[in-house]
Amino acid sequence: MKKALLTILFLLAGVFAASAQIIVGAERTELYFDQLEGKKIAVCGNQSSRVGNSHLVDTLVNSGFNVVTIFCPEHGFRGNAEAGAHINSSVDEKTGIPIVSLYGKNKKPDLSQHNINLIIFDIQDVGCRFYTYISTLHYVMEAAAENDVEVMILDRPNPNGYFVDGPVLDTNLRSFVGMHPIPVVHGMTIGEYGRMINGEQWLANGVQCKLQVVPMDNYDHNMRYELPIAPSPNLQTAEAIYLYPSLCLFEGTPISIGRGTKTPFQVFGHPQLTIGDYFFTPMPIKGVSENPPQKGLQCRGYNLTDIATEHLDKNNSFNISYILNAYRHFPDKAKFFNANLFFDKLAGTRQLRKDIIAGKSEQEIRASWQPKLQQFKEIRQQYLLYPDF
Repeated sequence: MKKALLTILFLLAGVFAASAQIIVGAERTELYFDQLEGKKIAVCGNQSSRVGNSHLVDTLVNSGFNVVTIFCPEHGFRGNAEAGAHINSSVDEKTGIPIVSLYGKNKKPDLSQHNINLIIFDIQDVGCRFYTYISTLHYVMEAAAENDVEVMILDRPNPNGYFVDGPVLDTNLRSFVGMHPIPVVHGMTIGEYGRMINGEQWLANGVQCKLQVVPMDNYDHNMRYELPIAPSPNLQTAEAIYLYPSLCLFEGTPISIGRGTKTPFQVFGHPQLTIGDYFFTPMPIKGVSENPPQKGLQCRGYNLTDIATEHLDKNNSFNISYILNAYRHFPDKAKFFNANLFFDKLAGTRQLRKDIIAGKSEQEIRASWQPKLQQFKEIRQQYLLYPDF
């Protein structure tokens, strides 16, 4: 009886430790408010930039700080634009502060047009190379370094921060969906990642910016963290965020990953796919996916919602079995990869596409990326701010 009671207490202690209240960087105002006095501040943020129930910009303005500019990434300042949509610069209706889009043609802020001396970066990332908020961070840091402007990152948890996996980017394929030699899943918070960008001198001409990270409290990389606010319109659930690293590769193929349905990044399918017991029909959804792939066509495939958390808890890996099976059961293999080879940019390598076409096994493919993945893991250790897995 005593042993059983001790076991129960041990398990309960683990549950409480795992669910300890994480205090994000933005909420630790005692660590950074005194540094904002007299500064002309730009905030790079979106709907995830929260201090409790208040938006970061509202919190700063109400506290008497001088926020003169807002920079916003893909999906806009309020996070209501679909992926790839053109974002116009505008004015925040609530505060009257000018909003400058950092998506589209002007990904790098022109700081010569803004009289600022501090940029506060506070955006929720999901830990994948092709999720473009880390590319926005790169350009913000680069512009800041070139104009002697400080950058302060208010750190937030990485919901996919408990593993590292996938091929490391071939820098010949550098693009806005992959700018640095990192794997698909990098296992770092946005603050740790900013430290890596600076430390590895990945900014143009090797410049480094004046960077400060306001760290979280009660966070470590073993934690599973469910985001309180959706980071973008098509990542609305924890399951979608867990599946995103694996399913996003389908964006370089005709296969639908559920854009235009209630379960984006939780399903995949195609009208010609010969496997799967789940059927769905993508339709336009205003502000989320207005022209989804395979619009109006019934797709056959799989709904992965129920296995998303279970699979990742057991495997902690970037899953390529979905795309391998889809290729094997797609009738017109010559048309499986889109002609623009966007797949290669997402994968970060041309080799994965070639290996899939050659019929290589998952084990052979995984083995091919291990040497560079191990090198990255060693570099990553230098920049961590929290206990690792």
